[in-house]
Amino acid sequence: MSTRREFIQGVSALCALTCATGALKAAQPKDNTTQITNTQKIDGIRYGMLHDESACIGCTACEDACREVNNVPLGVSRLKIIRSEPIGEFPNVAYQFFRHSCQHCDDPPCVEVCPTGASFVDIATGIVDVHLDKCVGCKYCIAACPYRVRFIHPVTKAADKCNFCRDTNLAKGKLPACVESCPTKALTFGDLDDPESAISQKIKQNTVYRTKVALGTKPRLYHIPAAGREIEG
Repeated sequence: MSTRREFIQGVSALCALTCATGALKAAQPKDNTTQITNTQKIDGIRYGMLHDESACIGCTACEDACREVNNVPLGVSRLKIIRSEPIGEFPNVAYQFFRHSCQHCDDPPCVEVCPTGASFVDIATGIVDVHLDKCVGCKYCIAACPYRVRFIHPVTKAADKCNFCRDTNLAKGKLPACVESCPTKALTFGDLDDPESAISQKIKQNTVYRTKVALGTKPRLYHIPAAGREIEG
């Protein structure tokens, strides 16, 4: 599904990241005790998400709920549902839908390259997040993310992305907004380390895939493929 444009963007991002390596070392704060890197183990719940493509109808209710609950401005998005090209011929046309959002990797490259400790892993939940007050908008994390899911928030001027509603719904003991709003229950959220959790059970009982696993990021966003979808690693 890669395009020439995506390839060029990826090469450009790699070049930018390579050029910034020296600057990163120089900018590393002397006191980084509050920085949580990907070398630290999660000491609590390890949250993950499962998107059932066979149940998703592409209504984008999840996108709208995410935007409303997390005050995401127009023009940027923490979550996108990507629709495939039409499959079949009229009037028997079908589509496949793919969730594009932060993978909450166990080994997140965005955390490793951050010079200020703004990008971090919450060891209590495994959620990859951003300290807004520490972010300087250098975009190193954006260049390092192989999933292209980060952006600079037009209001805060800090890096932003899906954080499983960590500071909104989760803080209130609720499920992420996208999960709550899905009319077909295509999204499942929970603790991947709990074998009895709904998400662990669904992963065990279904054929699932994750994207770009060869990169070693260990993504925690799983997909149940739609019928006929070719699974890509």
